Amino acid sequence: MDGFDPSICAPPGHPGGPLRELERLEWRSGDGPDAAAALAEFLAEHGLGGEPAAQTGDTSVVLLIGASGCAAVGDVPAGPPTPVPGVPDLVAVAVRGEASAPAVRRPAVGEWQPSWSPADHAAAVSAVREAIARGDVYQANVVGHRSAPHRSSPADLAVAVAGIGAAYAGVLTGEGWAVGSASPEQLVRVAGGRVTTEPIKGTRRIASGSFEELRASEKDRAEHVMIVDLERNDLARVAVTGSVEVETLYDVAEWAGLWHAASTVAAELDAGVDVVTLLRAVLPGGSVTGAPKHAACVLLASLEPVGRGPAMGAFGIVRPGGLDLGLTIRTVAVDADRVHVWAGGGITWGSDPDEEVAEAEAKAGPVLRALGR
Repeated sequence: MDGFDPSICAPPGHPGGPLRELERLEWRSGDGPDAAAALAEFLAEHGLGGEPAAQTGDTSVVLLIGASGCAAVGDVPAGPPTPVPGVPDLVAVAVRGEASAPAVRRPAVGEWQPSWSPADHAAAVSAVREAIARGDVYQANVVGHRSAPHRSSPADLAVAVAGIGAAYAGVLTGEGWAVGSASPEQLVRVAGGRVTTEPIKGTRRIASGSFEELRASEKDRAEHVMIVDLERNDLARVAVTGSVEVETLYDVAEWAGLWHAASTVAAELDAGVDVVTLLRAVLPGGSVTGAPKHAACVLLASLEPVGRGPAMGAFGIVRPGGLDLGLTIRTVAVDADRVHVWAGGGITWGSDPDEEVAEAEAKAGPVLRALGR
């Protein structure tokens, strides 16, 4: 349990109060056994390996799965190596009690250094459009990265970002690292026999007329519906036949000065589906990969200059009776020397490269402001 401070472990979906770590699993790409097998064994050891609704007891598992971990569980190609190798690709922490709310301290962050230029980012957008024209993919979510030196503790920086506030805000720390998320996006939730996912696609800065602009955008709506269809297919792999439905479609809501369009896809979870089987079906999240998912991951691995680290992954809680995981957008990773931020967007044939670069900047804006820049 070295490096874990219960006072700064605040997983998404868990209320406040004292928290006690029992045991943890940290897995990195290249470790054996594979990620899904390691996680399945850990969950089973803590009474959470079966059907989510049927599990009982007083132990929960805080779960953080980075982009490479998601690729391993979901059996899709992984991207380039992570720029934050100190942060494991999968972390599972068995806990009892409830998470505490950590104190927020002023961060000290230096100058940001992007891993690519705006022109390089725009060129990647154009490359996706060319792949769409060839028929390789319908959509792909291009993600950029930047990092900066810092003079804070990793936990303080993670807490500053989580403090933005969101449905899936949380912090997890380890030996020399911390991850902080202020994600508004649900990746997957199970409550009773019901499973849901709430993909977000379509973003605008809040300004005069921008709500109406997003609602009326044919490009954003087409991008959004493609991912909703992908999520319907993902849930259908683990759902009772005929039970998958789109409960809400393209609802626009506010997060930290931005409008986001989100939908809710729901289904009845099939009998015998355990946690890892469910994760195999939904990982990596469709809204940060593309359609078809496997082909989009192949394309993105060839375009993005660095790996996504713990971003564009999963973070939340597996508890008796269900689970609740957010998708790690609006998420930072911090090691002893640098803080890392990722942002991107879904690219369709109707995408304008310069507008996509601007959208990624808008998404990164609240995180950068929380870090004092």
